[in-house]
Amino acid sequence: MHRVVVLALEGVYPFELSIPVRIFGTATGESGEPLYDVITCSLDGGPVKTSADFAVAVEHGAEAFKTADTLVIPPFACGPVDERNWLPDELAEAFTHLRRGSRIVSICTASYVLAAAGLLDGRPATTHWNDADHFQRTFPQVKVDPDVLFVDDGDVLTAAGVAAGVDLCMHIVRRDHGSMVANRVARLCVIPPWREGGQAQFIERPVPEPSTATTSATRAWALEQLHWPLALSELAAHAGMSVRTFSRCFRDEVGMTPVQWLTRQRVEHARRLLETTDLPVDRVAAEAGFGTAASLRQHLASTIGVSPTAYRHTFRTNDHMPMSA
Repeated sequence: MHRVVVLALEGVYPFELSIPVRIFGTATGESGEPLYDVITCSLDGGPVKTSADFAVAVEHGAEAFKTADTLVIPPFACGPVDERNWLPDELAEAFTHLRRGSRIVSICTASYVLAAAGLLDGRPATTHWNDADHFQRTFPQVKVDPDVLFVDDGDVLTAAGVAAGVDLCMHIVRRDHGSMVANRVARLCVIPPWREGGQAQFIERPVPEPSTATTSATRAWALEQLHWPLALSELAAHAGMSVRTFSRCFRDEVGMTPVQWLTRQRVEHARRLLETTDLPVDRVAAEAGFGTAASLRQHLASTIGVSPTAYRHTFRTNDHMPMSA
């Protein structure tokens, strides 16, 4: 079973500490068998004081790093990190125990730990938007994207603050086991099944005022029309707005343009069809609104780096190997 090790550092934030065990611990196969073994460790195996008014007791020390297929580091309250070489000796030593090929995940400002360990050198990453400028100044060799929810760079993944940690863990479940498993986790945890990593961290009007016209009804309508080509003018007309007003409202509410959002919904629909049906690839392309198999291949390759046939082969078999997104 895939072992997920969650590292609780002194001052850990309790909510983020609980995310991996809640998401990965809920993931089960078709027969109800658990798909992940999740354990929590500290550096010395002793209790850890959290950022709240309580401590947590753990059963494992840093030796658990040796068993990790995925290591998750939640954020923790600490003093300012003002130099690249910041890293406690015991934490640096713990990293040496990781096996080759282990996947490493940071949530929120735990990205500082990965950067200080040299794990983000030359790689794309994100962190909480409020710390992004400081993070970039401290670690100029990291390619920081301050706007996205999370970054998947294969074996190293970073998430922005709090809820983005949920999004990243859900993304990993989808990457490992496909949409059906991830959707089941989402239903059990009562959370959205999917938010694209490239979605903006900060959305101007996530909850519009009741008297304000929104694009939500048009988005719901568009999801029922994915098999048809949908022009921006059609979406605006459905919402009863001009194209300019609709585009502005859409970006304010969703954090991306209507075209970007629609393309991502088409990709997601195509992935579900590839996983759950035997439809030919050209039919999947038509049902998802891409028109041709070539167009579907192009969009799937740019999104998750594989062809439709390879994607179907991965998620229609029992051997679910992680893919680089």
